[in-house]
Order: sequence, then C-alpha cells, then structure tokens
Amino acid sequence: MSRTNSLWSALVAVSLVAAPLVARAQYTTDTTKADTAKSPDHPKPELTATKPATPGLDFSAWIFGDYQYQTDDAAKAANGGSAPNKFDIGRVYLTFKGPLGDRFSYRATTDIKQGSGTDSYKGWFVRLKYAYLQYDYMKPSADGASAFARIGVLHTVIVDHEENFWPRYFAQTALERNGFLSSADLGVSTGITLPNKLGEIYADVVNGTGYDNPENNKYKDFQARITITPLSKAASLLKTFTISPWFSYGGNTSVFLNDPTSPITDRLKKDRYGVFVGNKDRRLTFGAEYAERSDGVDENTTDATLDRIVETSGQLFDGFVIVRPLEFSQPDIKQSFGLVGRFDHWKPDKDSDAWAQFIIAGIFWEPTRRTALALDYQETTPKNGLTGAKSSSVFLHFNLVF
Repeated sequence: MSRTNSLWSALVAVSLVAAPLVARAQYTTDTTKADTAKSPDHPKPELTATKPATPGLDFSAWIFGDYQYQTDDAAKAANGGSAPNKFDIGRVYLTFKGPLGDRFSYRATTDIKQGSGTDSYKGWFVRLKYAYLQYDYMKPSADGASAFARIGVLHTVIVDHEENFWPRYFAQTALERNGFLSSADLGVSTGITLPNKLGEIYADVVNGTGYDNPENNKYKDFQARITITPLSKAASLLKTFTISPWFSYGGNTSVFLNDPTSPITDRLKKDRYGVFVGNKDRRLTFGAEYAERSDGVDENTTDATLDRIVETSGQLFDGFVIVRPLEFSQPDIKQSFGLVGRFDHWKPDKDSDAWAQFIIAGIFWEPTRRTALALDYQETTPKNGLTGAKSSSVFLHFNLVF
C-alpha cells in the first residue's frame, strides 16, 4: 500500500509540474518577425542602449486586532471571579509581489502573530504565510480563460476561497477552526480560470502539515476544487453565486512505523471532502457548507502488538450571512453599516450524538473602504455530552487594509 501511495505521489507531482510546459507548447504561436533590415542604400539605424527594466514591487498590508471581554463562568472562575479582558493583535500580513519577466511572478506574505504556550516565544514573531513562484502558462484570452502554476508555500484547496466570502478578521473559517486543513502549505499547484466567467479549477499537491509545521512523513495531500458560477451573466445580486465541491486525500504514518519487531506501515487515513456554496454582493453575502473528515489514529501508542488503527469521521455544517440592509432600498449608495451572523455545527464523531455549537452575531461599520470596526458576540457550547466548557466573549474588532 505504501509503495502504491508513493508512486501516486510521484506521478501527480510530475503531472502538476509538466502540465504548464505542455499547455505552454499548445498555446505558443509563431512570433518570428520578417527581416526588417534596410538595404545597403538604407543602412540600419543605430541601436540605442536601453536600461533593463526593474521588476515591479507591489506592497500591501492587512492588520486585524481586537479588544476581548470574556463573559463565560469558566473564564471568570479562573480569573478570581472577574471577567478576563485584553487588547490583542490577531494577525499582521505583509505582502510583497511583482513580476519576474514575461509570464513569471512572485509573492511573499509574512504572517506576524503573537506566541502562545509555555514552550514558545510570548511576543510577536514572523513566519511565512505564502512564498511562491508563479508561471502563467496560459495568459488571459479574449473569453477570460487563463491558467497558472505555482511552487512554494501556497494556498490550499478551499480555505482561501471561502475567505473571499467570509471576513477573516472575525474568526477563522469553520474548516480551519475545526482542524480540517490549514489555509497554506508547501507544495505545487495549478489554477485554471474557465472561459466566459464559468468558474475555476484549482488543484495542488502539498506536504499536508500546514505552513507552520515541517513535513513529518512520506505522504502528501492531493487536493482539488472546482468552482462553478452558474448565474454569472445574470443581472441580479446572485450573479456571484458559486458552487464549490472539493476534496483532500492524504495520509499519516503510525507511531510504530519503525518498530523493530512489529512495524506498522499502513497509511493512516487523512481524507477530507465537502461542498461550499456562497454569494458575494455588498447587499447580501452568504455561505453554507457541508464537510466531512476521516482520520486514522493508533489506538495504543506504547505497544505495537496491542495497537490497532481506529478510524473516526467528523461532520461539519456551517453557514454565515453578511447583510447591508440599507443598500436594498438605495443600491447606488454604499452604506457603511451592516450585520453579520454565523453558525457552526461540528461533530468530532458523526456516529456519536455529541457536538459543538459556535455562533457569531454582530454589527460592523466601515468608515472607509479600507477600514472596518465590528462589535460582536462569540460563543462556543458543547452539546449532548461533548467534553469541554462553554466559552463566550464580546469583541470589538478592527480591520485595516492598505
């Protein structure tokens, strides 16, 4: 089984890297120009030296932070009966990107965040969120079709896509929050924009450990998503309505992979799939999702002879809505106030009745198109015997983009 998986890994990786070269050959046309040299009676004009163009640099930044006031009993009890509260900076993304000649470009995004835990740096530190080389093997055509390939630290299959609809400064998407997959990882990817605004296709092969962890086994995650926009030509607020089925096929190794007497070489399942539907309009933005994850784990981690692989499947339903009600009556005037709501239903084991509820409800104000302030309430509640305590907080979020 492990040899088969390794062979598939090699084949898919080679395919992703080779695809741009094949497509480039298909879409390349003869650009040879006729000889424009002058006759002896009309000598060639003198050539003037031109300074090589310097690659451009596009810089942008994204800052989001908050003031948090915890309201749940558990947090108060751990703080001497008083409600804990704090000011915080959740993330600072600094993005540098630009061209590297014809068809080639780059992007590097740093993720500045605060350390946590007893064994890590407590202040703010920098790590890479994205760092990749991009090759546009199909430049945009008249009907809008285009394609690219990337290598480096890049977007995974679905999280970044959902963040086009969900405002990340409130909280992570439901998939990332519940451990389905990271928003970025190291590997190779390709993206194809379909003609006539029909949608897009995105596929990648990545380590599977996320952008903040090194590779720890021989397996790779194979991921793909297709996004269809069936109403893209409609003159309505649903013209951006999308349907996005996706999957991720991966694996982990047993803790007894190298056991001297009873090695376990089977792939521990790490598979995810789902479908996301969403719409992005200033008046009404919404998203809804169904997803499942299957994971194999060692039941006994101390004795290989007593171990067996146990598989569990988690189940996720989630939905959110962002609405600017005043723009329905005055669609030509951009309103700065809006409402936001979200509900997650997460079952770590879909064969069990235990589940967790996560809700967000709030109001936001956008004084400029690059700033936002939000007052919102967030609550996580275990249900039907799920272990853990209820947590709740009131947030004042701020979001800056420049």
